[in-house]
Amino acid sequence: MIIQKLAPGGTLVNKGDVVAEFDRQFMLLRLDDYRASVRQQQLDMIKLQTNLEVSRVRRKQNVDAALAAVEKAKLDLKTTPVRSEIDAERLRLALEEAEARYKQILEEAPFADQSEMAAIRKEELDNQRAELELKRAEMNADRMVAKAAIDGLVVLQNIVRGTDYGQIQAGDQLAPGQFFMQIVDTRSMVVNATVNQVDAELLRIGQKARVRFDAYPDLELPAHVYSIGAMTKTGGMRASFFKEIPVKLRLDKLDPRVIPDLSVAADIIIEAEKSEAALAPIEAVFRDTPESAPYVYVKSAEGWERREVALGLRNNIRVAVKTGLKPGEVVALTRPPELKQGQG
Repeated sequence: MIIQKLAPGGTLVNKGDVVAEFDRQFMLLRLDDYRASVRQQQLDMIKLQTNLEVSRVRRKQNVDAALAAVEKAKLDLKTTPVRSEIDAERLRLALEEAEARYKQILEEAPFADQSEMAAIRKEELDNQRAELELKRAEMNADRMVAKAAIDGLVVLQNIVRGTDYGQIQAGDQLAPGQFFMQIVDTRSMVVNATVNQVDAELLRIGQKARVRFDAYPDLELPAHVYSIGAMTKTGGMRASFFKEIPVKLRLDKLDPRVIPDLSVAADIIIEAEKSEAALAPIEAVFRDTPESAPYVYVKSAEGWERREVALGLRNNIRVAVKTGLKPGEVVALTRPPELKQGQG
């Protein structure tokens, strides 16, 4: 499908505005054929009704003629006293023939009526089929014109055009079902994100999140989990064993600087410490044995000071330190070379 008209990206549109139109010249030409077919079916119906009316009049005339023949045969039969035996027999046979003919015509009448009703019904069905085809063709032609479903901002997607990669524009050819445009309601922004399948079981609808914007490093907005996908996304260029699940976050607060299609990073809060705690990198926490107390090396004026800590919640990269460490203190990510394991 080739795009003929397209609303520019960043345009504010109202509900019902035309935002895209595809090439539908062939469909419009076919509409003329369908309209002619409907008109022809209507004329055929008029012709059929006229022919059936003529047939009804002819059948009535045949019935009247057969009845008149019966009456004439009865009158002729009354002259048998003055007729010869041969003529009298001929008149009796003529009466029997006229009555049989009249009876036959009367018996054929219901079948003729049913035949007429069947012919009319067939023509009605043909008319309905032609009208449905016309309606379907009109709907298909109308579907080639895309209208905005809501008030919002036009956001165009990118497409591979030969060796170039750029925004979709008029004249581009799209495949059926290809995503090419969004109408974004700037009063309610949603972040389209993905999460590793390993972490998906920890997510719940309504969990709080923090969203940071690459374009504005100092901007952080609150959000919450709006929806969680039921199936993984396709791997694309990544290895087939790497799977991600789509997640949508709705921003709880907006900022004038936020526009659609910005790249962001989001942290979803699975659990939270009840009291204030310092955050330290996982690799900064050491243990002499798996059962021994954890400790860190804190930078001081005299060098590195070993200090035992109490740990709280953790993720894959950071851990909360409840006691033994204050925010802002510098910790070692590896054991200081002048200290050996088990020494302070």
